[in-house]
Amino acid sequence: MVGSPRKPGRPRKYPEKPAVWTPPAGWVRVVAWMSAEDRKALKRVAVESDTSVAEIIRALASGLSKEVISVEELLAQVRKGVAVMEKIPTVFDRDRNFRVTDKVREGCEWVFEGEGTPTEKLDGTNVRLTIRNGAVVRVEKRRNPSKVQKQKGIKDGWYVDADEFGPDDKWIFEAVRGTDVSDWPDGEHSCEALGPMIQGNPLGLEHHLCVPFNMTIPIYTNVPRSYKGLRDLLQQLESRYSPGHLAEGIVFHHPDGRRAKIKRKDFPRD
Repeated sequence: MVGSPRKPGRPRKYPEKPAVWTPPAGWVRVVAWMSAEDRKALKRVAVESDTSVAEIIRALASGLSKEVISVEELLAQVRKGVAVMEKIPTVFDRDRNFRVTDKVREGCEWVFEGEGTPTEKLDGTNVRLTIRNGAVVRVEKRRNPSKVQKQKGIKDGWYVDADEFGPDDKWIFEAVRGTDVSDWPDGEHSCEALGPMIQGNPLGLEHHLCVPFNMTIPIYTNVPRSYKGLRDLLQQLESRYSPGHLAEGIVFHHPDGRRAKIKRKDFPRD
């Protein structure tokens, strides 16, 4: 029951001494950096299975060593997870602190060969607007698959209708109302919803709006194609959407559809 006092646990044998867990002989500590969302997902699984995140990781390793889980099965899931985690690859490899290094990521060589158009990377909420005769007739937001759906092999997200009167979608519709779509062609337009109440408003915008990816992509010119050049540029690159604020990063768009990104916070801090 919510609000009920928590029952006391079993008293420690020596309460005056701090609790210390000693690992079995031969065990080693493994450290992994992950996003807050990934950590929450692991924690949710731990709560549902009435165990700890550490136990889940140890169980996975034990299952692999005892061949309960095959290497092929594990690698398949890892590759799918990496694809979901970073659909647009970062142009450089990362170090153990998850900061980029001066090594071009495999598959992103085209960026440093001068190919692709550099555009501003925006940090907001992904939405899709359907336009008919200069008016918005449908508003959708991106949804990721649930735990059960992922177990069924559904990995990629999709769009669902947003609720104009629901508290969770309040600011999405505020952004829609703040966007002039009178000259948008009929059809579906994927956008980034931005504004004061969305994702912390890193651009310091005073009003909410939707930016369509297929029409209003802020392009930068004379962008350097080197580690040092990009690092130095992003320290002072001004946002095209909000002059006076730093741009979050750059997304390179290749004519064949490939994309690659780099963000200011990807680089090591001095």
